[in-house]
Amino acid sequence: MNFEEQLSSRVEHINSSLLQALPATNIAPSRLHEAIRHSSEAGGKRLRPVLLIAAHELYPGGYDPMTAALAIECIHTYSLIHDDLPAMDDSDTRRGQPSCHKEFDEATAILAGDALQPIAFELLAKGYAADAVVALDLIRMLAETAGSEQLVGGQMQDLLSEGEEPDEENLRYIHENKTAAMIRASLQMGFRLGKMGGAEKSMNLIGEAGLSLGLAFQAVDDLLDVTRTSEELGKDAAHDAERGKVTWVGLLGEARARELAAQHTEDALRKLKEVGGNNEFLLELVKRMLERKN
Repeated sequence: MNFEEQLSSRVEHINSSLLQALPATNIAPSRLHEAIRHSSEAGGKRLRPVLLIAAHELYPGGYDPMTAALAIECIHTYSLIHDDLPAMDDSDTRRGQPSCHKEFDEATAILAGDALQPIAFELLAKGYAADAVVALDLIRMLAETAGSEQLVGGQMQDLLSEGEEPDEENLRYIHENKTAAMIRASLQMGFRLGKMGGAEKSMNLIGEAGLSLGLAFQAVDDLLDVTRTSEELGKDAAHDAERGKVTWVGLLGEARARELAAQHTEDALRKLKEVGGNNEFLLELVKRMLERKN
């Protein structure tokens, strides 16, 4: 299969596996589970689980990476539900459909996000129960990434910075933690499940690649917000500007933001090549992330 066929196949597998893993809508309380599925079934690129599976394929081992891929997607989806809330970014659309609090209500959206967090850790605990060391490593990685010093901390700083003058150090902190940390965790968790998962040097290297990739991803995201329509993005393209969000485009301008995205991408590619392994799909995915249109 060519790259597009491989990517489509993996996304389809992730989507079907996620639907099987989540509570059914006929399980009480049905409204909560409908809200969870509303946000989880909306699709999206499934970038983080795809990256996790691709990192595992570098040196594939005896562990199925799909459970870990679903866990990280649950955390990502929870973060999107909460980011869209009126008290946060106050977004009406997500992934081309009404955001969770618009389709249901604010309280239900909060609870749907709350529920997705323990679902993620339950998946890891049960899915890798046969090897307690691996299970604990994965739980630790995801818990640290999703916590107050990374994902949640980045969101907090993002809110605190609204309307402020752009500052490079502050902006890098926000993007390293709100965006890049989850992309780094995706690569590291997938790598941990492979045959080389215990190699500290390679684990650190793939983590650094993930951080660079995440920074490139956010720079591209900032560019898309000013060059694409809401229909193309599946969310309100003008929303960040209206709320006074600090962005690379606002700080550096479009041309320099493009250069930054390219530089971070090249750094990620260089480090992934150094990690080695069966990296053809992963390297192509990283290149295409720089060229994405939504």
